Amino acid sequence: MKRGYPLDTHTLLFAVARPHCLSPKAKAAIEDPSARLFVSSATAWEIATKYRLGKLPQAKVILSDYEGSLARLGALDLSIEGHHALLAGSFEVPHKDPFDRILAAQAKLENLVIISKDPAFDAFGVRRLW
Repeated sequence: MKRGYPLDTHTLLFAVARPHCLSPKAKAAIEDPSARLFVSSATAWEIATKYRLGKLPQAKVILSDYEGSLARLGALDLSIEGHHALLAGSFEVPHKDPFDRILAAQAKLENLVIISKDPAFDAFGVRRLW
């Protein structure tokens, strides 16, 4: 059975434009041909929002060819569904970032291991690889 990995926003940016910034474990998982990589709709929303606000100028490389960037990585879109949103809003965790909350909910409900260097995900009880 293939293991599934949603990519956190910084992980996607690193994988596309700065692969030397990935940890060895993250790089190996992303390059594993048997792995199933996912990018949440929340990640697309976060990248576009932060780019628009000037907080993520390096995201231009992804925004200029979002679908192509995902295709080159072999990553699939992971849509936000109602049950993801309900869990994200229900987590009894004091973490306020809505993007992280939805990624954590998707990872938990879809039984995925999130690739992220951010230890904030650990509070949600999801598996994380870095």
